[in-house]
Amino acid sequence: MFRRNRGRGNYSYTVARVKAKKSLLLKEEDYDKMLMMTVPEISRYISEAGYSKEMADLAGRLSGLILLEHATYINMAKVFSSILRSSTGELYEMVSAYLDKWDVWNLKVILRGKSYGLDADGIREDLVPAGRLSAESLDKLIALDTDEDILASFGKTTHVEIPQEIISAYKSSGNLGVIEDFLDKVHYERLIKSISLTSRPSQLFYDYVREQVDVKNFETILKLKAEGIYGEQVTKYLIRGGRMIDDRTLALLANAEDIPSMVNEASQIDFGEEVKAALDANNVRDAVLGLRKYERQKAKKFSRLYPLSVIPVIDYMINKEYEVRNIRVIARGTESGLDRDTIKGLLVI
Repeated sequence: MFRRNRGRGNYSYTVARVKAKKSLLLKEEDYDKMLMMTVPEISRYISEAGYSKEMADLAGRLSGLILLEHATYINMAKVFSSILRSSTGELYEMVSAYLDKWDVWNLKVILRGKSYGLDADGIREDLVPAGRLSAESLDKLIALDTDEDILASFGKTTHVEIPQEIISAYKSSGNLGVIEDFLDKVHYERLIKSISLTSRPSQLFYDYVREQVDVKNFETILKLKAEGIYGEQVTKYLIRGGRMIDDRTLALLANAEDIPSMVNEASQIDFGEEVKAALDANNVRDAVLGLRKYERQKAKKFSRLYPLSVIPVIDYMINKEYEVRNIRVIARGTESGLDRDTIKGLLVI
C-alpha cells in the first residue's frame, strides 16, 4: 500500500508531527461537555475539533449517529496513513507492522457484518482502512459471497494462512471468535518477529509490543473463561513472547476455574491493581477497561522516557484510537438513553 524506505528512520521529524497532532486531541473537559449534548450537538462539536472534512463529505448520504461513527473512523484511518507515508526506514517498518492490526480488525468487521446480514454500506461504516489493505481491497472482500472465499482472499493478500482446522472449528460452531483469536495471535507473533533489534528505538518498541502481548493474552483468558472455557482450550489461543507473564503463570491463569480465581496470579503482574476489583466482582467489562487504561498509561510513560523513538508515535495512535472510541461511546450511550455517569464510566481517559 505504501512505499518502503531504508535506513534508521526520520524520528525527529515524525515525532514532531505527532506531538503537534497530540496537542489537538480532545481533553477530559471536552468529554464532560459532550456528555451534556444531544447526538447532533456532539456531531457539531467534533466537527469544530478536527473532524469537519469527514463530516461534510458524508453529510449528503448519512446522518445522525451513523454519520458520526463513519466520519470518526475515516478520519482516524487518514491520520494513521498520513503518519505512515511520512515515516522512513526502520521507523516506517515498525509503524507499518503495528498498523497491520487494522487489516485484522477489518476482516473481523466484514465477517461479522456478513453474519448479521448487513449490506455493503452497513459494513463499511466500521472499517478502518489504515493497514495494508486499501478501501478498494476491502470492497473486493465485501463483494465475495462466502466466508471461505473471504478468508482465502484475505490470506492470499496478507500472506496469512488460516489453517483448515480453524476454519472447520468456525464452521461447526458458528463462533467467529475462533477466527478472531487466531488472527490476533498471528498479528502479534508477526509483529514481534518483524522488529529488528538493531537500535535502541527498535528495542524499546520490542519491549512495548511484548507488554501488549501480555495484555492481549490476559484479555483472551478473561473472555474465554467468561464463556466457561479454560485449560488447554485456552492455551492454544495464547500468544507467545510476552514480557511480564511467563509460561507457568499463563498456564495457571488459563487453568483457573473462574474469573475470581485469577486474582492471586494477576496480583503478580504489573497491571494487577487495575483489574483486581473487577476480577473479584467477576466483571469482565470493567477488567477489560482496566487493561485499556493500563495500556494507555504505559504508552504515555514510555513516550516521555524515550522521546526520540517509535514509542511517541504509537502513543499518539493509541490516544487517537481512544479519542474515537470515547466519542462513539458517548454518542451511542446518549442515543440509547444511558445516564451520564454510566457513559463516563465506560470512557478511557
